[in-house]
Amino acid sequence: MWVEKYRPQKISELINQKEIVGSINSMLKNQSELPHLLFSGSAGVGKTSAALCVSREILGKHWRDYTLELNASDERGINMVRERVKKFSRFAGLDTEIPFKIIILDEADEMTADAQTALRRITEDTAKICRFILIANNLSKIIKPIQSRCVVFKFTKISDKEILSQLKSIGKKEKIKADEKGLSAICDYTDGDLRHAINILQAAASSGNVTESVVKSVVGLTKTNDVQDVLKLALDGKISDARDKMIELIKVYGMSESDFLKYINQAVFNSKANNLEGMLETIAKYDYRILVGANPEIQLSALLAELTKFGK
Repeated sequence: MWVEKYRPQKISELINQKEIVGSINSMLKNQSELPHLLFSGSAGVGKTSAALCVSREILGKHWRDYTLELNASDERGINMVRERVKKFSRFAGLDTEIPFKIIILDEADEMTADAQTALRRITEDTAKICRFILIANNLSKIIKPIQSRCVVFKFTKISDKEILSQLKSIGKKEKIKADEKGLSAICDYTDGDLRHAINILQAAASSGNVTESVVKSVVGLTKTNDVQDVLKLALDGKISDARDKMIELIKVYGMSESDFLKYINQAVFNSKANNLEGMLETIAKYDYRILVGANPEIQLSALLAELTKFGK
């Protein structure tokens, strides 16, 4: 995978995070006093890469042996903290070259409150032999006692200019043909997520030249204008026709439910309807329902049904 092949190996290689790079480098000058770290920010901006770079910088050639990397969203409960983290943190046998072990908890914001409370105590008890690096998309879901025990770094979204530069660099190394419009389409779609951008580039490159039409086909954007038609049908009260077209976009053309919501949200803005506030609030409500696990097809059908009220 290109996303792993071109993952930064050193802190200095992180993209668009100059202040964070500078702060971490300053901390690494006195490794024995390194605090626990908490990296927050949206997806694909370099949080996990930064954690792995810190581990390599401190542990050198031993980094794989003395680093425990867990995805907290897979194991959200207190048992994960008690069994895996506690066991690793207490396991004896530190090499004389190693100042401490490192535990990386990815997606820590998905941990239950009980698990986070248990983790708080472990971070204190094992401070002599362990350092924790917590990674979270949503900082507000991390309990305050853990936040206060860590140095918090807030990663910013990567600019389109930086993403474009990285895609061009990778394209050159992989010897693929990519035009400016194709790469710009990737930037527009990924919205600051470099990891997603590299994955799309690789998928588009496997189809031949990376052009705008190929990129749109790969990410299911070839029918985005049809979302405006779905909105118009719903506002005209033609709920069955609107639903059929919505199902076709998702099932036949591969548009994701989240993309459908994103584009119908944009279509509402473009429509300049009088009751804009109510329509946007309705879309937000169904976006939340899908996010918490409700059936997407049922929820999107209900969304279209509710939008018909705004057309009357």
